[in-house]
Amino acid sequence: MSDPARQLEQIESPCIGVCRLDENDLCVGCCRSRREIAEWLAYSPGRRREIMDRLPARAEGRFAQG
Repeated sequence: MSDPARQLEQIESPCIGVCRLDENDLCVGCCRSRREIAEWLAYSPGRRREIMDRLPARAEGRFAQG
């Protein structure tokens, strides 16, 4: 008997397991918004890539603010 979970496509994710939202509703671990986290599995691979490409700038902005 095969495991159905092993048959699922690997989905790229920026999650690092530090799951807590800041005052701006962004995850302190991956910088995704609450909505992006909730809808991540429903997004197309292209949409996920667009978000992933913006995360470094979000993180940089957070650290620049102090």
